[in-house]
Amino acid sequence: MSPAEARLKEMPSDISAAEWEQRINLAACYRLVALHAWDDLVDTHISARVPGPEHHFLINPYGLMFDEITASSLVKVDLDGNQLSKSEYSINPAGFTIHSAIHEAREDAGCVLHLHTVDGTAVSSCPQGLLPLNQTAHFVTHDLAYHDYEGVALDHDERPRLQKDVGDRNHLILRNHGTLTVGRSVASAFERMYHLERACSMQVRTMMMGPAYPVERSVIDKNEELFHNAERMEMRSTQLVWPALLRKLDRIDPSYKT
Repeated sequence: MSPAEARLKEMPSDISAAEWEQRINLAACYRLVALHAWDDLVDTHISARVPGPEHHFLINPYGLMFDEITASSLVKVDLDGNQLSKSEYSINPAGFTIHSAIHEAREDAGCVLHLHTVDGTAVSSCPQGLLPLNQTAHFVTHDLAYHDYEGVALDHDERPRLQKDVGDRNHLILRNHGTLTVGRSVASAFERMYHLERACSMQVRTMMMGPAYPVERSVIDKNEELFHNAERMEMRSTQLVWPALLRKLDRIDPSYKT
């Protein structure tokens, strides 16, 4: 039995195989965020679209820590945040405002990942934003947008402005707030966030040491052109990075897939 087949073995009878696989991937993503210490108590969110014609989405039950999330505990909602699956927990309406805006505007938004990390928020609060100081930043800066802070995201009137700002970009810095990535898959949203958060941390450390050694513009352009190939990067995420991360989770604690 393959690892993928083993992960699907405990699938409930009332959930399709495609939805259960998405639930497992999203639960794994929550666990990985916790493992990297990117979580923020019970706040911030990762949402994933349920495969199929309906605009249904999975999101965390509000009140569980990220390292508690399992495939079966995820809550299914519609585009307006109405709960479609039974749960003793509700969802955070402020969290889904941001996610629903991007899912509504982007048919390719299979997963939206939003964080409030220390370094990501620090960079989001600086006028210059993320700079192309190193190779890791070059994974991000060609595909990066910004959205100005409007307060806790309870107002749906903010959604059109958020949609306009993100456009077709897959990395977003929410000014004075945090970071966000979009992926066709949970795998690509996670890998994009890995590079975005790592680039923010590298920038914070570099700036603490003094002026940064510059990278030639021609080198930045060369790297950004290489990393701009979305199909190649999606294949890298889903076929190379994600299976390895799932194996790591299986070694640490396989309960995410229950």
